Amino acid sequence: MDAAHAPDSLDTLDSLREQGGSRHGGGRVQALERAIALLNAVSASAPEGRPAAELAAECGLNRATAWRLLATLEHHAMVERDPVGNRYTIGSAVSRLASTASVEGLIRRSHDVLERLCRETGETANLAVARRLGLTYVDEVVPPAVLSARWLGRQVPIHATSAGKALLAWQTPGEVDALLSGPLAEYTETTRTGRRALHAELAEVRAQGYSVSVGELEPQLYGVAAPVLDADDHPIAVVSVWGPRDRVPESRFAQLGAQARRAAQEIRERLAPGA
Repeated sequence: MDAAHAPDSLDTLDSLREQGGSRHGGGRVQALERAIALLNAVSASAPEGRPAAELAAECGLNRATAWRLLATLEHHAMVERDPVGNRYTIGSAVSRLASTASVEGLIRRSHDVLERLCRETGETANLAVARRLGLTYVDEVVPPAVLSARWLGRQVPIHATSAGKALLAWQTPGEVDALLSGPLAEYTETTRTGRRALHAELAEVRAQGYSVSVGELEPQLYGVAAPVLDADDHPIAVVSVWGPRDRVPESRFAQLGAQARRAAQEIRERLAPGA
């Protein structure tokens, strides 16, 4: 902390008095509860952020205690301080923790649905989420008697898979353009690289409730996918079923698409009951 923002002597005395009791009842740690209160106050101040003095006042802390806690949180990237305005905002570590927690919770709530979908279809069932550079498969169930490539953890282009198109179909046109900024790579002869044709297909996907891929990323891989929607009908994940062309021909798309839709709806109801 720079000298211009160092606590005064009265704050220091108040801080020392505060240290007389380090725990609340029930085993709770007072310093940690104060840090959490500060984090909540910083979060509530988004996006502008707030200076330490205001955060201290809101949380009922003296400035010395607030400054030390904020400095510690800043060191661990839980908060960030604007050096010009000395305003605190939520740091990258919080975003990283939230992202990890949400994906882990999604996997826990959906894994048995994927297992059943895999068993009923006889094909690989995946769960994917959007990432900054594309789509990433975060869970996967493969039939035990089937030799299949593993896609878990793999990031794929969003325009060349059934999962990616299921995600895009429930975005606004502006969101679609943002996700597809830059040229669209052609991976096979069936990959759609024209934006007008892709937007037209996305409208069809939304109408039927599931998307398809006819060898658009790899020539022999065919599949279907359906989005997991939140309470506002915004896609938060995608369920997909895929396999080699001889086992997942286009004649199976309608049946597999309906099964993927039911699985996605079940996951949605687990995440947002009544949605």
